[in-house]
Amino acid sequence: MTERFIFSKRCWINGALQPATIVMRDGIIRDIIFDKTEGAEDYEDLVIMPGAIDAHVHINEPGRTEWEGFDTATKAAAAGGITSIVDMPLNSSPVTTNLESLRIKQQASFGKMHVHVGFYGGLIPGNLEDLPALIDHGILGIKCFMVHSGIDEFPNVSIEDIDAAMPLLAAAGIPLLAHAEWIREPATCRLNEEPSSYREYLASRPDVWETDAIRILVELCRKHRCRVHIVHVSSMYSLPIIRDAKREGLPITAETCPHYIYFNAEEIPDAQPLFKCAPPVRTKAHAKALKQALMDGTLDFIASDHSPAPPQIKKLDSGNLRDAWGGISGLQVLLPVSWTALKANMELSEFIPLLTGKPAQFLGLHQTKGQITKGYDADLVIWDPGQEFTLHTTELCHRHSACPYTGRKLSGFVKETILRGGTIFHHQHIQTKHSGQWLKRP
Repeated sequence: MTERFIFSKRCWINGALQPATIVMRDGIIRDIIFDKTEGAEDYEDLVIMPGAIDAHVHINEPGRTEWEGFDTATKAAAAGGITSIVDMPLNSSPVTTNLESLRIKQQASFGKMHVHVGFYGGLIPGNLEDLPALIDHGILGIKCFMVHSGIDEFPNVSIEDIDAAMPLLAAAGIPLLAHAEWIREPATCRLNEEPSSYREYLASRPDVWETDAIRILVELCRKHRCRVHIVHVSSMYSLPIIRDAKREGLPITAETCPHYIYFNAEEIPDAQPLFKCAPPVRTKAHAKALKQALMDGTLDFIASDHSPAPPQIKKLDSGNLRDAWGGISGLQVLLPVSWTALKANMELSEFIPLLTGKPAQFLGLHQTKGQITKGYDADLVIWDPGQEFTLHTTELCHRHSACPYTGRKLSGFVKETILRGGTIFHHQHIQTKHSGQWLKRP
């Protein structure tokens, strides 16, 4: 591959936006020149930063490819400035709970990866002996549910299951990613009587489920010193628990998602399952607290938790929130939705690491990704934080166009996505295809 030189007045290097020419060759950043060099492609004052990393995506292939699939998911990622995604172990069939199922999933992804793809394994009751082989094969973490996952093949674990798995994961340095909802008592709600009511759906999954689950995880983390990662934090009442655990020095990290900081329960209409997810989107007060937690480091990064489903499973025609699949479709707009939600609260210098360096650190990929540094992978996104646009369904690369963000004005327009030094998305079109590679734990 010939050398490629790109210049901008705002390259994200060493924690600051500064003028630089980035020299790329053979998929690697070979040099950084803090000046404009002759012949460099000039992107003027567009922001050039490391490609975004989405550490929480449900691709659903094999077995439920009609829900999404590697081809459409990685196209959507490329269009959104995301160069690396990590696939969750459930919703596919088979679920990724042993080495054989992981190999089946990798085979299904072959020739369909337009960005880099990593994989998590799953912890379910009875598969403890399968975890070492998954770990040896390079998975980036082990995921469990503390409440029913929605997929019968991926049952939730008990406290005893987690307690038994943690020593093994701690020894390997592998994080346990937990869907933190624990049902101590059934929720009090009228969702059966009012299945289209968002208020009743919100009441059906109270935030005490989340806080109880996180307290259990903190106690077990303290016991085993196993890395614990709380996915999709939704409640402001969870934040003091996470903050105190971090101050104690426990190896706990946590993420939230764009929908928890962009939407709020006060504005979600009834009979609109596009907004249904678990845990649910809560009130404005929760969204405000989550934004502050991203600023002060209580929450480590943002991930999409992209979890799409066909319209009939989402119950879009009936508006039945009780029976609809719970998941937000938002992979392609992770970057602009997050920036739109946070731009009034933080500077770009605070925002960029939430989608780049911090998820790279969590995944153990920080020696090659998440920074613009000599010797790192040439995975970049070029975007305009100040450009506003209205999202249209025709622009989405997801398998299904139903998305709660369509028709909304967003800030942060992705101009170009570069993978291994080559352009894969430009002028709102996917260009070079099938350039992605499997991500494995070093």
